[in-house]
Amino acid sequence: MRNKYIESFEQAQLENKNIPDFRAGDTLRVAVRIKEGNKERVQNYEGLCIAIRGQGTGRTFNVRKVGANSIGVERIFPLYTDSIESIEVLRRGRVRRAKLFYLRDLKGKAARIKELRRK
Repeated sequence: MRNKYIESFEQAQLENKNIPDFRAGDTLRVAVRIKEGNKERVQNYEGLCIAIRGQGTGRTFNVRKVGANSIGVERIFPLYTDSIESIEVLRRGRVRRAKLFYLRDLKGKAARIKELRRK
């Protein structure tokens, strides 16, 4: 059971965030604000959302992309952090699971996910 004061504070924090509706299997482009020294820049991280977990302000999502030399790179982002500038859904994936950790073992064409077709 959560404290009602903490819950109301978290609700106030969540209201001003603009987050699109996405699920595991969707291809995302996450614009992350990176600070280097006294300079700040925005870097896009594009990959497949393989998991969403947590609730409230502690909610996180995993994004996996295949980098150079076919090496998989995964990154965990807190959903309501200030370092995320924007989240853009590029493709909707058709999957039957909430967590796609099995993709870690697959390579090449086997690791593809079909696109969800809306009628």
